[in-house]
Amino acid sequence: MMGTDDEVGFPEDGEGPIREVTVSPFQMDATAVTNSQFSRFVKDTGYKTEAEQFGWSFVFHSFVPEETATRVEQTVQITPWWWPVDGACWSKPEGPESSLAGRWDHPAVHISWNDAVAFTEWAEKRLPTEAEWELAARGGVEGARYPWGDELTPDGEHRCNIWQGTFPEGNTEEDGFASTAPVNAFPPNGYGLYNVSGNVWEWCADWFSPDHHLDGPRTDPKGPDRGDARSMRGGSYLCHESYCNRYRIAARSANTPDSSTGNLGFRCAQDL
Repeated sequence: MMGTDDEVGFPEDGEGPIREVTVSPFQMDATAVTNSQFSRFVKDTGYKTEAEQFGWSFVFHSFVPEETATRVEQTVQITPWWWPVDGACWSKPEGPESSLAGRWDHPAVHISWNDAVAFTEWAEKRLPTEAEWELAARGGVEGARYPWGDELTPDGEHRCNIWQGTFPEGNTEEDGFASTAPVNAFPPNGYGLYNVSGNVWEWCADWFSPDHHLDGPRTDPKGPDRGDARSMRGGSYLCHESYCNRYRIAARSANTPDSSTGNLGFRCAQDL
């Protein structure tokens, strides 16, 4: 049963209605692609991400080092917490003064959809469809908001890496992380997948549409044939109930295929 009619959802994103979907057997990686894995890909192929080619990427404002911040001359008007930082990329997540030290087991970020596809081709895998992603992310828990049920913090236990406090200032870090967490930082779901809620947004293969699914196929749906943006799933460490309550399993978002940010990564799927 794909989608949701949850009262806290975003109908305009095409989360609902709930519909029965049949998905052929497939394999899904247990975790998002790590910095270590992406590094091996880069060393093997010499690949340059689009953030590296463009010379910049978006970094959350509070993570930008002081010296780097003095060189930031503009922000995104509707989301002023996103700063375009020269030199920010997968290997320098906060710009030239940063590195991957201590983060090799964290998800690779500043990854565009095109970058993700290049990696999957090298790895002889592919990106999951939205239907595959949602089925795998649910872990066998039918119809629940999260992989573990409907309560965000059962018995006060944090089970995903999202924002606590008041967004976009004042993250209390009650879950233990301000930015990315290791890809296996929290217990896996019923299918053995880690961090499908929070941590980083994950690219899917589909073009995004808020209404294609209304009349689209119910067997192995793949989204529309064309579009302007690709689908993303799972939410990120910046999601908060007051702003982006999209760490729910049925929640969706989208971005253009060449976009990259400090909270955007991916995981791979594979045909059986």
